[in-house]
Amino acid sequence: MDLRASVRRAAVVLLSAVTIVGIFASPAQAGSWSSSLSSVGPGFESRTWYQPTSSTGTTIKFTGCTGANTVVNVTLYKVVNNFPDTDYTRAAFTKCFQSPTSTSTGNWSDHGAGDYYFVVNDAGGAHVSVRSLVVSY
Repeated sequence: MDLRASVRRAAVVLLSAVTIVGIFASPAQAGSWSSSLSSVGPGFESRTWYQPTSSTGTTIKFTGCTGANTVVNVTLYKVVNNFPDTDYTRAAFTKCFQSPTSTSTGNWSDHGAGDYYFVVNDAGGAHVSVRSLVVSY
């Protein structure tokens, strides 16, 4: 076999290996979910979601907030079995009250894999509605 045929064969094997690895490699994708809130009061708990460890952390966005007050506080929690759940920094959302398209954003760093949820801590004791909410992780 001459050198040219050997190089060609090596190139075909290498290209095939790269293609197979590309087919079976799973892309790193962040998760997310969206919803809305209708007249929820202090202490409202969101649905729970599973968050794998990620370098992006968690982002919660509220768009188009309405209610008697102009602030809603949101706290991220991580479920801890057989112990009180771990709470993280509370975010005060105010911008979302400015218009139906205004968005408030809370960002939390990565706290490891686990089940998470957020709690509407208070809105000065008032109920709040949110036209659109997005949780990204």
